[in-house]
Amino acid sequence: MNRFFIETELTVGSTIQLTESVFHHWVRVLRAQLQEQATLFNGQGGEYLATLTEINKKNAFVTIENFNPANRDAPFKAVLGQVMSKGDRMDYAIQKATELGVSQIQLLTSERCEMRLKYDRDQKKLDHWQAVAIAACEQCGLNLVPEVLAPISLHEWLSSSELPQSKFVLAPEKEQKDVLAGIQPELALLIGPEGGLSENEITQANQAGFMNWCIGDRVLRTETAPVVALSILNYRFLST
Repeated sequence: MNRFFIETELTVGSTIQLTESVFHHWVRVLRAQLQEQATLFNGQGGEYLATLTEINKKNAFVTIENFNPANRDAPFKAVLGQVMSKGDRMDYAIQKATELGVSQIQLLTSERCEMRLKYDRDQKKLDHWQAVAIAACEQCGLNLVPEVLAPISLHEWLSSSELPQSKFVLAPEKEQKDVLAGIQPELALLIGPEGGLSENEITQANQAGFMNWCIGDRVLRTETAPVVALSILNYRFLST
């Protein structure tokens, strides 16, 4: 069954007009017919079964049949601090991090960051990345959409008092040890840029309470690193 994110209030028994984006995708592109059903979610938790009851040239209406409270979220709450990268790499990192259950994505700049966005000038880019997260939720069944936050400097993020106590930075570790021992279900994960974080930035992260987490001997790309780290966390929490 098709799934669509819709930015509107959903209530069982109500009849609502589809938003322009859902109307275009479901009715125009997929050529939905009357009485066809789809799953709608608005990011506030759970999902709704909707039946297409009216189709006009420029809009369509559905009746909300029932509610399913399932969110299919990860067994942990992870805030991802991702230093920005160019091209499709950033799309990939956001898409896969969303599928793997990250709860929030904080875009970051660093010494070796390839991008320098300003929120007031690059709102379209930020909207695009948020749309990537929404599309990932539509595809994988998640009903809580992670917020993609406007970029801030790495130093500013490390200084935040709102970060959870369990914090990890993907960086080399001299001693081979299980840094995830006793890990809490609320955590922050820092991923550097394509050129990696500088030694000074890693030191700053350590001083802010981030533990170095080295995943094997290979050097992972900036868009691959969150996929591997979040996959390990999913396995860790699901197996305990």
